[in-house]
Parts: sequence; C-alpha cells; structure tokens
Amino acid sequence: MTLTQPITTSIAGPTGVSRLFAAGASDFRSHRAVFGPMPGAVDEGHLLAELEASGLAGRGGAAFPTWRKLVAVRGASSGGTRADRAGSGAGTGRRSSATRGGPVVIANGAEGEPLSRKDETLLAGAPHLVIDGLLLAAASVRASDVVLYAPTRSLEHVSRAIAERIDAERIRLVTAPETFLSGEASAVVSAVGGGPAIPRDRIVRLSESGLGGAPTLVQNVETLAHLALLARFGAIWFRSRGTDEDPGTRLVSVSGDVPSPRVYEVAAGMPLLDPLVSAGVRPQRIGAVLVGGYHGAWVPGTAVATPLSPSGLRPFGAAPGAGILMVLGPHRCGLDASAEIVEYLAGQSAKQCGPCANGLPRLADVLRRLARRDRAEWLPAEIERLARVVAGRGSCHHPDGTARLVLSTLTVFADDVQAHLQGRCEVRR
Repeated sequence: MTLTQPITTSIAGPTGVSRLFAAGASDFRSHRAVFGPMPGAVDEGHLLAELEASGLAGRGGAAFPTWRKLVAVRGASSGGTRADRAGSGAGTGRRSSATRGGPVVIANGAEGEPLSRKDETLLAGAPHLVIDGLLLAAASVRASDVVLYAPTRSLEHVSRAIAERIDAERIRLVTAPETFLSGEASAVVSAVGGGPAIPRDRIVRLSESGLGGAPTLVQNVETLAHLALLARFGAIWFRSRGTDEDPGTRLVSVSGDVPSPRVYEVAAGMPLLDPLVSAGVRPQRIGAVLVGGYHGAWVPGTAVATPLSPSGLRPFGAAPGAGILMVLGPHRCGLDASAEIVEYLAGQSAKQCGPCANGLPRLADVLRRLARRDRAEWLPAEIERLARVVAGRGSCHHPDGTARLVLSTLTVFADDVQAHLQGRCEVRR
C-alpha cells in the first residue's frame, strides 16, 4: 500500500463515546458499514501531522506519543542508527538498514497484566480496526514484516478477521505466552524472534535495532485501533472527546470488588468514579482504587473524583497506564492485597538482574510480614528502603513498577500500617 494522498472520508465519525465498538459486531461487513473502507492512499506526512495534532499517546501503559514512535522508526530505516551513521556500529551486532531488511511493525496484544481485559475485548469485538491500524502503520514506515502478537484466545478472533479480507494476508500471527512480562516491548521482540518473552537491556532502542536488527515499531493494539479512526476522521474529530491534555477515548478494565466487572470505553480525563458507578459500585463502598494495574498506584476512596488523566493522577504517583481500575472494597485489607500482588510480581520476574532475583523476593517477604501483623517496628522503614533500592537499577522496568506499588501502599494505607504494627487490622479483625 503506497501512501500518496491526503486523508479523505465520506463517512462521519462516531459521535458518542463508544468509538472503537461502534460497528456493533466483529465481522468485516459491519466494520465497513460503519467506518467505511480503510484509507488506501494516505499521504504519510499528512498522517503523521494528524497523529501529532491529535495528541494520541500509547494505550499500552507507557503513554509515549504515537507519532514520535513512527518518526523514530522511519528515521532509523532511512538513515541507519546514530551509531551506524557515526561509523561505530562495527562489532555491536547491529547492521545498516540496507543489509538488515526493512522495518518491522508489531501489534502488541499480549496483555500480560492479570487485571487487564481491554486488548482481549478489543480483538474479539473490533479486530478489523486493529488490522486497519496495523496496516496503516506498516505502510507509514514501509515495513517489510508485519506481525500481530497476542495470546491464543485472541489470535483465534484475529485469524477469522484476516480470512475476511485480502489486504491482510501479509500479517504474521505470533502467539504470546500468558506471563506478566510478555507484553514488555523488548520481550515482545524476543518472543517474535523465537526467543523467550523476557525483556532485554535498555541500551539499544527498538526503533534503531529490534527484530533481526531492523528498526522495529511495537504498538499496542488499542493504539492502532485509534490510529485507524484518526486516519479516517482526523485529529479534530479525535480531540472532540477527552481533554486538551489527554484527548480522545480510552478503554478501561474495571475489576475487583464490583458487581459488574467489564471493559468500558470512556472519555479520557473523566472522573475515576464514573466507570466504577457504571460497574455498579456505590461510592461509599470504595476503600481504594488501584490505578494502572500491578505496576500502578493506589488512589484512596476519598479521592475517586480525581480525573483519569496524567495530571489528575500525578499527586498519587499514578497514571492512566493501560486503563486498569481495581476496586478495593471496605471489607478488604490494602496491605494484604498489596502483599499478594508483590508476591506475584516477585515470581514473575525474569531473574536477569539483582533487583529482580534478590530484591523483589525480599521485598515481598517483608511486606507479607507487615500484612500478617508482625509487630516488628522496623518493617515499614525496611520496606521503603528495599523499594527505593530496587527502583531504577533493574535490566527492565519491572522492579520500578513493583517499587511504585509498594511505596504507594505505605502512603495510602498508612493508618493500616500503624494498626498492623499494633497487632490489629481495621478490616480483618
């Protein structure tokens, strides 16, 4: 597909908050009836300009500007890496773009986070939007390899969608293992290349040297679905929902102590409480909300009017991330819930570095002691010390995310910490 013409469409974009699932069904005919055909000839400069103007950020967790990732891969593929251009690439295992093949684009639907269901829901309910976005991204960077990476249950939906259209035959489907780290970008590249789905070092950017040494774009499937809509309806339409700081809509997975756990599409920047109420939660029954998943942070139940936006959540050390909201009801202990999560995270580490192999198990152990109402007065200080020691020192960001959760736990549940040190629990009596 050659990108040569400006974006045009004769179909109006969805006017409500429900954009990604506006087709109402997952088949190709319903998709085309609502969204129209995929733009087949889009000027790549215009597409990048629309993406930049839209403010679309990644929906996989990191929230990196989508247009910047595309530009980085295009730049590396046309001129080589900075090291290549400086003549210092010899012996590094990296080759020039001329010898390593064209760029690679990977749609990431791994969703290793246990609390997230948005990507699975999207690939089941709107696979053609993801395919559209993947093909548009591939055309924009002139990719020679196009991959969709997801667990088996999601690939079944994607495989059926690909069979409905002739323009998606080039997409390779790769099964993602169902582990916590399987969706980390460098772990994705390793798995697609036939290796283990574990992160690699942070030194080399994937946009410069990823799969097989080629510039590689790894983009979350929800981000690609939004890209497909932007290519049709433009930045102004995209920004008609959300806020100036955080435009558009996003998918959120609501779980925990809720009557109706499910995935909702919401306007970015809306109060945390809104999707929780939609899930049947009464405000007075919210003890706290874990925002951003196991690598996220707690927001106290008294602050659920907080906007689901970067600036709104910043005071709590949280961010929208992958759109995960887990409700902790008033009958559950926050220290106990956090200890369970940290134990899980310690077991999910790649064990490639000291902070993961040694620091996280020790951190899980001392937090569990506090959760069990051990009266050792040194426990809170030791928990904080360990969290600060492991943060920023790992081969990947796994220790950082775990430390963020732990430090948030000590802050939001400070009263519980003191109660546990006295051998009592305000929840578990």
